[in-house]
Amino acid sequence: MDGSTYTEDTWSVAGRTFRSRLIVGTGKYKDYAQNAAAAEAAGAEIVTVALRRVNLSDPSQPMLADYVKPDRFTYLPNTAGCYTGEDAVRTLRLAREAGGWDLVKLEVLSQTAHLLPDMEETLRALKLLVADGFHVMVYCSDDPVYARKLEDAGAAAIMPAAAPIGSGRGIQNFLNLGLIIEQTKIPVLVDAGVGTASDAVVSMEMGCDAVMTNTAIAEAKDPVRMARAMKHAVIAGREAYLAGRMGKRMYADPSSPLSGLI
Repeated sequence: MDGSTYTEDTWSVAGRTFRSRLIVGTGKYKDYAQNAAAAEAAGAEIVTVALRRVNLSDPSQPMLADYVKPDRFTYLPNTAGCYTGEDAVRTLRLAREAGGWDLVKLEVLSQTAHLLPDMEETLRALKLLVADGFHVMVYCSDDPVYARKLEDAGAAAIMPAAAPIGSGRGIQNFLNLGLIIEQTKIPVLVDAGVGTASDAVVSMEMGCDAVMTNTAIAEAKDPVRMARAMKHAVIAGREAYLAGRMGKRMYADPSSPLSGLI
C-alpha cells in the first residue's frame, strides 16, 4: 500500500467490519467509569464482557451498560471463569437469551496456576457452539496444530495467548505465533500476556489482525494513558507491517555512498 494513496484499513470477523484493531476488556478497573474512559482513549470498538464478573442486569448496583454504552461498543461476551465445555456453552446460551449476542469469545481454562486454555475442552465446546449458530472467537494456546483444528471446526477467529493471562510478559513463543499467523485464513488476535505498548507493536508487526488486552491497561498506574498508548502502538505496528520492514543484514550498509568522497 502506497502511503500517498491511503485507504481505510479495516478488518472483519463473522461478517462484521471494524476500524480499530484494539479490543479491550471490562475487568480489574477501579470502577466502570474508569473502564469507560480507558475504552474511549483506546479507540476500541469491541469490549469483552466476562458474563460471570460484571453486572449486566441488577439495576440496584452500578451497571456496565450505563458507562460502557452498548450503542457505542460491540459487546463480546466471554466465558472467563469456565473450566468445562458445558459451563462455557451454558453461559453463552444464557448470554444470547439475555442480550441477543451471537458473536462471542470462548475460553475454557485449565485449573492450574497458569490458567492456560484446556484445549480438549475448548475444541469440544466450540463444536457445540458452532452447531448452535454462534460465531465464536476462540482463546487458545499458541499451538499451531490445535489452531488448525479450531479453524477447521468453524471458529470465527483464533486468539492465541502470548503468555499466561495477566502475566504481562509479552510474546513468549514467536515461532509458534508466526506459524499460526502464516497458516490461518481467519483473523488471528494476540490475547493474554500483553504488558505494555511494545508488546502490542510487535504483535501487529508480525501480522496479527488485532490485539486484545485487559490487565495491561487496567493495572497500569494511569489506565487511560496506557489505553491511549496501546491505541497508538497497534496503529504503528499495523502500519509497519503493511509497509514491509527492511531486511536484516549481518554487516553494515552505510546510508551515504562511500565512493566520490572529498
